[in-house]
Amino acid sequence: MATPPELHPAADPDYAVPPGETIREFLDDLDMTQRQLAVRLGLTPKHVNQLVQGLVPLSPDVAARLELVTGMPARLWNRLEADYQTAVNRLRRRDDFAELASWVRDEIPVRELVRRGVLPEGPKDERSRVQQVLTFFGVAHLETYRELYESTAVNFRQSKAFKAGPGAVAAWIRLGELKAQDVRCKPYTKAGIEAALPRLRQLTVQPPEVFFRLTRDICAANGIAVVVVPEITGARTCGATKWLSPNKAMVMLSGRYKKNDQLWFTFFHELCHVIRHGKQEVRVEGDADRGDPLEREADEFARDLLIPPAKASLLPGLKSLDDVKRFAEEIGVAPGIVIGRLQHEGHFPYRVGNGLKEDINLAKTAG
Repeated sequence: MATPPELHPAADPDYAVPPGETIREFLDDLDMTQRQLAVRLGLTPKHVNQLVQGLVPLSPDVAARLELVTGMPARLWNRLEADYQTAVNRLRRRDDFAELASWVRDEIPVRELVRRGVLPEGPKDERSRVQQVLTFFGVAHLETYRELYESTAVNFRQSKAFKAGPGAVAAWIRLGELKAQDVRCKPYTKAGIEAALPRLRQLTVQPPEVFFRLTRDICAANGIAVVVVPEITGARTCGATKWLSPNKAMVMLSGRYKKNDQLWFTFFHELCHVIRHGKQEVRVEGDADRGDPLEREADEFARDLLIPPAKASLLPGLKSLDDVKRFAEEIGVAPGIVIGRLQHEGHFPYRVGNGLKEDINLAKTAG
């Protein structure tokens, strides 16, 4: 079973660890979900999640409940909370508070994070909110946030007609990271996920409640956490890829596109980044300029996996929707994928054949 972190460190560390990290370790050791822990503690799942993320303090009452459930004395839970608050206060003094407050106020979509239950309802003082936002991003300093998240957000390629706010993109990515942390994966294996590609492609003909569950399980078995996080207002993101560790990658989908052809194209585009591209770079997709050669490669990967080049040569000969359906059945993909490709390449007008595309509410499907 997990043991609490060292209570008497020799030197002050350059970070602050909330008691929630110890709670997460207990959950892993006991093979228990946050929802199951909430039931045992008599708390709401939302409150337990915020405890795990370090967004709300661990009260003496909760410490007493945790003692009964985990066997770790309440005094140690209280000590973890006290040490965490001491470390947080020490680290906060290293940053200029006015700069921090301006960052939270001007860049971070606090209202939406509160609406989603990620941050607690508004505290009465700015210092509390600043602390919560830094804790949400898992950083001790603004400089660290900019190094880890802002470069990704700024480099997120957008159309000239729209520029995403870096804070919105960064918050969306962080939500994915937090969700992916709770997805249990085996170590990543490139050979394994490549071998699974035909099976994943076959799932395009399945209903959403079937294909998402199987897709998630196949990917987790090969070291990839597939998570769905609805886009943050103003981010206009549809997908992202990030390596959480050398053995675990995250494929993140926003569900922004509501049709199955766009969903599957985005998913396989992101898988290409995992399989073929480096583990250091974060890739984010939205209304993007396709001038990046890695983005073009990912587009071609998704395109050719869904409809192999040998079969794609037959696309111009499809003249009716019945032709489209027969062709889709022959190659084993959803008809919506075929009509989407035909529309994209100009063989069919965009107003023709949309009835073959399936509506997908990915956020609802993923639960």
